[in-house]
Amino acid sequence: MTIAPARPQAAQQSAETGLLGRPRWFNTLFGTDVWERFSFYGMTAILVLYATQDKSGGGLGMSKADATLLFGLYMASVFITSVPGGWLGDRILGSYRAVLHGGVTIGLGHLCLAVPHPGFFYPGLLLIAAGTGLLKPNMASLLSAFYRPDDRAGRDAGFSIFYMSVQVSALLAPIVVGVVGERVNWHLGFGLAAAGMAAGLLQYVRGSRHFGDVGRTPERAATPLQRDRVRRASLTGGALLVLVYGTDAALGSFRIGHVMALIGLLCVVLPVYCFTRLLRNPLLSADERTRVKTYIWLFAASALFWAMFLQGGSVFTLFAKESTDREVWGATIPASWFHAAIPLFVLITAPFFAWLWTHAGSRVPTAVKYAIGMSCTGTAYLVMSLAALSASGGERVSPLWLIVAYLLLAAGEVSFAPVGMSATTAIAPATFVSQMVSLFWLSGALGGGLGGNALKISGDDVPGPGYFLTLGLIVLAVGAGLLLARRPLTRRLGV
Repeated sequence: MTIAPARPQAAQQSAETGLLGRPRWFNTLFGTDVWERFSFYGMTAILVLYATQDKSGGGLGMSKADATLLFGLYMASVFITSVPGGWLGDRILGSYRAVLHGGVTIGLGHLCLAVPHPGFFYPGLLLIAAGTGLLKPNMASLLSAFYRPDDRAGRDAGFSIFYMSVQVSALLAPIVVGVVGERVNWHLGFGLAAAGMAAGLLQYVRGSRHFGDVGRTPERAATPLQRDRVRRASLTGGALLVLVYGTDAALGSFRIGHVMALIGLLCVVLPVYCFTRLLRNPLLSADERTRVKTYIWLFAASALFWAMFLQGGSVFTLFAKESTDREVWGATIPASWFHAAIPLFVLITAPFFAWLWTHAGSRVPTAVKYAIGMSCTGTAYLVMSLAALSASGGERVSPLWLIVAYLLLAAGEVSFAPVGMSATTAIAPATFVSQMVSLFWLSGALGGGLGGNALKISGDDVPGPGYFLTLGLIVLAVGAGLLLARRPLTRRLGV
């Protein structure tokens, strides 16, 4: 994904101020992002709970291991689709149309989930994943296009406010959608997520008059030859999928697990392909090739981090439902409400880490920041192992266990995720920034696939103390390895 330079019209539009003195175009993008994230986090808050609910209770009746696999691969597909989604916005649609088409696709996906028939469930997830992959990278590109290339402070402030919008949406969505989904009707909860996306689209379309021509056309349009090549590859891939899965269905052996297996395979194959293609590019200098090869270690650490972090929405949710005492003043707290803990703690811890990195400067290299994030995440799993041990007799444990674990996960995210994206762009060769950012997204895809399979591979349907302890020790060991290797990594990466 390339960041488009600001057009001349951007400065004119910036003079039109609206709410809180921000430009009207900014308020439009901000509101759209708030509603889109509301729909996303609201749906993910009840996804695993709905999937594991008995069919008699309106759910899918899946096993806990299969539900966590579904959640992990769904999140992986969101990361995967961000790669072609960014390319479509950059080269074909322009960021404005890419965001619009992505939002419509997301809305259709949520509407599918709102239909009380299991046949609409998986198409709905695929539509949401495809739409999110199209909307998110191009929303960032569109926002960046309104700032002059030399307005680094303004751009950083704008993205910081957008980061806060994600946390606010992630904080409120599980509370609103969760209580409706768990207490009233699952599909009504999914319908609320659809309504949120509809509100975002309405605001986007109505406010687009403030955009001028920013984002209306791709900044670096693909040539006719490139378009034809991509079109042929897409049609060939689509035809192959129809042939394989059509034959599978005709033989009566088709299972949704076969599609999930393909997503899992892509999580592994795509990073290998992208790294191989990049390293073989003759335009890379010797030093750049060394940096890219060394970045593979950071990529692997990123994949492990996301594998652990994303289980906060699946395995941790199951623990909240099955093993946590949720009785407060005679009322039972919905399990989905625990999803609000991470964004709450991100809002609390982000200023501390921002202050810490600012004052530390270059004395704390990227590898050490990675190690801190891994350590927080690994410690969260050790806390969960103690919680699972306390609940091993069948009794429900205090919600403080989960709250502390979520606090540590949030600290890990704040320490790891922004640093990872920043380091990726800093390490990238000058003409290959987009490809390196794609690799950062693919580390999340690989992590989602690994994390989704973890419970199934363990052979347990319910995560026990051994499950959390093993994963926690692995993450801590990787964090320690990064800390010990900080000097050679820093030297070879050049950051």
